[in-house]
Amino acid sequence: MGCSSCSTGKDGQPRGCKNNGTCGSDGCNKLTVFDWLSNMSLPNGHEPFNCVEVRFKNSRKEFFRNTENLTLSIGDVVATEASPGHDVGIVTLVGELVKVQMKKKGTDPEDPSLPKIYRKASQKDIDIWQAARDREPDVQKRSRELAISLGLAMKISDVEFQGDGSKATFYYTAEGRVDFRQLIKDMARAFNIRIEMRQIGYRQEASRLGGIGSCGRELCCSTWLTDFRSVNTASARYQQLSLNPQKLAGQCGKLKCCLNYELDAYLDALKEFPKQDIKLETEKGLAVCQKIDIFKGLMWYAYEGDWVKWHMLSTEQVNTIVEKNQKGETVVSLEEFSLDPAENNKKDFENVVGQDSLTRFDRPKNRRKSKRSGKGRPKGGQQQKSKGNQVQPAAKNQGGGKPKGNRKPNKRRRPRNA
Repeated sequence: MGCSSCSTGKDGQPRGCKNNGTCGSDGCNKLTVFDWLSNMSLPNGHEPFNCVEVRFKNSRKEFFRNTENLTLSIGDVVATEASPGHDVGIVTLVGELVKVQMKKKGTDPEDPSLPKIYRKASQKDIDIWQAARDREPDVQKRSRELAISLGLAMKISDVEFQGDGSKATFYYTAEGRVDFRQLIKDMARAFNIRIEMRQIGYRQEASRLGGIGSCGRELCCSTWLTDFRSVNTASARYQQLSLNPQKLAGQCGKLKCCLNYELDAYLDALKEFPKQDIKLETEKGLAVCQKIDIFKGLMWYAYEGDWVKWHMLSTEQVNTIVEKNQKGETVVSLEEFSLDPAENNKKDFENVVGQDSLTRFDRPKNRRKSKRSGKGRPKGGQQQKSKGNQVQPAAKNQGGGKPKGNRKPNKRRRPRNA
C-alpha cells in the first residue's frame, strides 16, 4: 500500500514527498482504511453521506461535516473548522464507510455539533501550513530548553502546529502532575502563538517517535498497531519466560505488546496440562512438578527431599496418575512411567535440507598419486630402490638444489693460492 515516493533515502529521510507518511496518496500511513465501496455506485434516490474523515499529523483523525457539498476524494487537502482559526488536513475516507468508522469510534453520525469543512485548501493555505510544519523542530528544541531552565520534570516529545500557524499543541510525558503555567507564559512570549499542553502516555510517545525494537523490526505501535491492550506479567508466566524486566520491557519502558500475540495459543495448549501445584502420590513419596515443556507436552517431577533427580513424564501419563490419586489409588513410583531422555531427543531428520544420504561434498576426498612421465630425482633423506631388491641410500642434497658434483665453478671466485 505504500507509495514509491516515500521510500527511505539517505540518512533515513524519505526520498520523494518528504512528508514522513503524510503524503497525498495516503498509502504509507498505518491508519489507512481501504475503501472497498469506491467502485460501486449508490442506488437511485440515495444521497451520499455528507461526513468525511480527515487525518492530521501522526495518528490524529477527526470527522467533519461537508455542509457545502464539496466534491471531495481521498487525498484532497482541505481547510477545516478549528478553535480558533482553521486547520489543514488530508481527506482519508469519504462515502458510506465514514458512517461505519464513526460508529466504531463512538461518534454519532447525526450529531449536529460536528465541525465542518470550509473549503478545499488553496495554495496560500498549503504554503502557510508547510511553513508551520517546518518550524516544529526548532520550536520543540527551544521549548525543551525552557522546560529545563524552569526545572520541570517533563519531556516534550512532539509539537503539532495548527494549519493557520496560530496555535501549537505540545505533547509531553511526565511521571506525575506538572505545574507548567510559567512555561506556557514563556513559550507564548518566545513563539508568539497560542499554546496548548497535552499529556500522553509512554506508549503513545513511542508510537509517535518510532524506532527499532529488540526483534530488529520497526516498532509495532508506530507501523500497524492502533490500539494498546493491557499487558501484565501473567502473560510471561504462561509462556514460561523469565521475568527479567530488561528483556520484557520495550522502548517505552512498559511490557512489550508482543507478549499478547501468542498468549491465546499458549492458553489453549495449557488446557491439556494438569495444574502444576498438584502433587503426585506414590509409594516412594510425594512428587512435585519442577518444569514443563509446552511444545513437547512433557513435565518433570521430583520427589520431596530428592530434588536432584528429575523424572520426565508426558501429560497423558501425569493425567493418568492424577486420576488414580483422585480415586484413592497410589502408583508404585514414577520410574514406571518416566520416559527415556535419549529417545525423546531423537531427531526427525538429519539436516534441514532433507538430504539424509551423503553427498559428493560430504564424502572424504581420495587423493590420487601424481603420475609423472619420468622418474623424478629422489629427495633428501629418502631411499631409492635399485633394479635388484637391494635398497641403496640416496645421496643427500646438501645445497637444496642440484648435487655438489654438478655445480658449475664460480668464475669470479679468486683462487686460494692467490
